[in-house]
Amino acid sequence: MINFKNLSVILTHAFVGWALCAATMGIGMAVTTMQNTLIVHAIGAPLFFAGVSWFYFSRFNYTKPFQTALIFVSFVIVVDFFVVALLINRSLEMFASLLGTWIPFVLIFASTYITGLVVTQKAKLTTDN
Repeated sequence: MINFKNLSVILTHAFVGWALCAATMGIGMAVTTMQNTLIVHAIGAPLFFAGVSWFYFSRFNYTKPFQTALIFVSFVIVVDFFVVALLINRSLEMFASLLGTWIPFVLIFASTYITGLVVTQKAKLTTDN
């Protein structure tokens, strides 16, 4: 069962991943085209979340890989919807972009899930030996 402290740790990790993605978008839009920014973001998002997930599963591991992936991507979707789309952009247009939202969402879920499987399996093999 997830208590408040554990949930805070999980959501903090999700926030760090989201913040890295937001920084990528902010810096990218300032220095290059939107298309290039979206490509860099689509590459960076799963890498950021793989790193955050690796840290989370190595140090805390309060949830299973599927649960963690679901929590991380849900956090990103909620923050993107309420903060980025509604408050900052004042438009839902970003959700019409496969490259801008949907591909990164899928890749965030996949990278978190796969990282969780790898780290937890490695930890299990280590403790079994």
